[in-house]
Amino acid sequence: MSGGPSPPLRCREPATATVQVDDEHVRVIRWDFNPGAETGWHRHGFVYVVVPVTDGNLLLELPDGTTATATLEAGRSYTRSAGVEHNVVNAGTAPLSFVETEVKASPG
Repeated sequence: MSGGPSPPLRCREPATATVQVDDEHVRVIRWDFNPGAETGWHRHGFVYVVVPVTDGNLLLELPDGTTATATLEAGRSYTRSAGVEHNVVNAGTAPLSFVETEVKASPG
């Protein structure tokens, strides 16, 4: 065995992803998180909009090892660019939910 010590393993509960729509134009997924649950690492291939269903606090883990936090307000939407890679964790003490819509195409 070579090299330094391995980073500690983290075992978090996965968030529940429920696909509501997935067609040629959009993909809509509802995410439900228990406290401490995570999406797992992923990259968005499309511009996307998030609509929080509940208030809550997110921890965003980024590929370079840094983290960021976000406070969600139910019904207050926000958007992000394509190409974003991250892991999303419910950093609060209560269940949290949001609906995420990825925009695949914008015809006429």
